[in-house]
Amino acid sequence: MGTEDGAHSGRPKEVVTDENIKKIHIMILNDRKLNLNEITDTLKLSTKPVHHIIHEYLDMRKLCAKWVPRDLTFDLKQQPVDDSEQCLKIIKRKKLKFFHRYVTMDETWLHDFITKSNRQ
Repeated sequence: MGTEDGAHSGRPKEVVTDENIKKIHIMILNDRKLNLNEITDTLKLSTKPVHHIIHEYLDMRKLCAKWVPRDLTFDLKQQPVDDSEQCLKIIKRKKLKFFHRYVTMDETWLHDFITKSNRQ
């Protein structure tokens, strides 16, 4: 009889591996609206390590049902600036053609409010 642990079959103790981190990161980049249960079902992992990987290793959080990085990196901040500069260059070269093809959108929320009293 021995007092030491023998080899056990089943899942290894360490679930937070570089391979799992990469798999989760790729899944989130492909579909930012994935929820935690979908990720755990696909990778056959429990929710606690997946939650830990997303929040601690990938440094992401859920915002408006999408996974987003907590802090914007310099590259993510610079991208809109670069895009705007590209648009300005195109405008300077081909102004009319640019405006015929360029479409902007803005979300506008309209709320219908009915007061309960007669005063307005």
